[in-house]
Order: sequence, then structure tokens, then C-alpha cells
Amino acid sequence: MLVNLVVPPAGGPGTSVQVFSLDHGPGIADVGAALRDGWSTADGSLGAGLGSCARSANAFDLYSRPGRGTVATARIDPEPVRRGASAAAVPAGGITAALAHAEQCGDAWTWARSGSLVTLLLADGLGHGAKAAHASGAAVAELPHAAHLPPAEILRRLHGVLRSTRGAAVTVAQVDEERAELAFAGVGNAGARVRTGDSWTHLVSHPGIVGAYFPANVPVRRVPWRRDSLLVVHSDGLPSRWRPPEDPLLLAHDPSVVAAAILRDAGSPARPLRDDTSVAVLAPDRRTRAHDSRL
Repeated sequence: MLVNLVVPPAGGPGTSVQVFSLDHGPGIADVGAALRDGWSTADGSLGAGLGSCARSANAFDLYSRPGRGTVATARIDPEPVRRGASAAAVPAGGITAALAHAEQCGDAWTWARSGSLVTLLLADGLGHGAKAAHASGAAVAELPHAAHLPPAEILRRLHGVLRSTRGAAVTVAQVDEERAELAFAGVGNAGARVRTGDSWTHLVSHPGIVGAYFPANVPVRRVPWRRDSLLVVHSDGLPSRWRPPEDPLLLAHDPSVVAAAILRDAGSPARPLRDDTSVAVLAPDRRTRAHDSRL
């Protein structure tokens, strides 16, 4: 189980708490039934656990496949849950996991909207611990003030902001919803892939460290952004062997569930992650919230 602090929907005030549960267990054959009160696989259970989670959270989503395990996430926002209210659509989701036994994670991510622009930022502070977390935290705190700028200009602005820190690898992906285009730029050791149709394309960052060694030129990659597109960005803590998700049932879920499934599938108890790790996902506003993994 992981607990992250995330930006609330629509960039509202305060901080949301997002709880993740990930496993490589037997999975749930009928998610719809499991969410109904009174259903349980254990004798003597009230069968109200998952239903209570869904009712208590501002947003809840669960993906499960028999034999593959389960990923569930619940987000609690500063605003209380209103009965009958639908969950606010959030185009981005992510997950961060600190190096084993570390008190703070040196990775951070966030997103912001400015008019027709939706910007996703992921930062990996140099090293580990509090100083790395300070660097990545400074980067994500600046994005709401810079989300109107193009990706390369955001990175240049962050270079000035992070000069007083140890620096970070930073990727910025920005979707212009009016032009249906994704612009990507990154400085430092981080990865990104974009899915269009059935194919995945690597998006490459430029060498350097934001806040320390900034390149004279920051290349910007532009690709079409379609209804079936999906963007995955990640820090170098994610093993290079990770495979992008192909299951259409998973891809239809909330971006935070997709990110958590990628993190889960990249490691295991026998192959633990060896670094602070973050994965963030950006999706078009095309999702229907499907609790049932068969939808």
C-alpha cells in the first residue's frame, strides 16, 4: 500500500490524499459483484469493504484481472464527498514510491490547466532523501505559475527556481486541446512514451540537470494528440525492462490506476525497486469510470 499527496481536481485549494493498493495476487473475477455490499469470499464477513471505500472517497477506481492481481486507488479531496456527486474528471494521474526505508521520496509530479493547455510535469531530484525531495517539490510548486508557457520555457524558468537546490531531472508534457497536439521536452535522465493507436513511441529527454547544468537548446518533440492517445512519463527508478500496458481494459481506467499498474508490473518482491520511482500518465478526456474490469 502507498499513500501520496496529490493536486486536487481542477487545481483547487489544499491537497488531496491518494491511497493505492497494489498486489500480484489471484485477482478478482467479478469486480462489479465485489463492489456490492454483502458480497464476500470470506465466511462471516459483512462484505462492505470495497463499497465503503468507494462511498468514502471523492474518487475510487479498481482494476483487476484473474491471475494477474489488483490495483485499487481512492482519492480523498479537501472538499467532502457529496452524496450523488460524480467524480471530477482528472486528465492526469501518477504514483511515487520512495526508496526502501526512506522517509521522503525525491520524485514528484503534478499537472495544471491553463485555458486549452493541460501540462504534466515530473521531477526527479538529484540523489535521495530530503534534499532531493526539496528540489522536486520546488519544481512542482512552480508549475501553476508557469502552465501558460510552452514546455521549453517552463524548463528554463524552473532552471532559475531550482538554482538554490541540488537540481532535478524534469520532463514537461503539454497538450493543446484546441490543436490536438502534444509538445514534450525534458532535461535529465527520465523516460517517456506516447501511445497512438496500437503503437508506442519513445520521447527522449536532453542531457543535463535543471538547476545546475542547463543545455543551450532544449529540443521539443510534437506529436498528434488523439482520442486514443496516452502518455507515460517516469523517473529512472522505473526499470528499463518495463513494458507499456496493452490491455484495453486497463487503458480505459483512471490515469492513476494505469500509472500504479505500470509501477507494480515493473517490480516484484523478488525484484524490488532500487531507487525513488515515479510514474505519471496523461490521457484525453475520453474516460468513463469503469469499476468493473470487464467494461
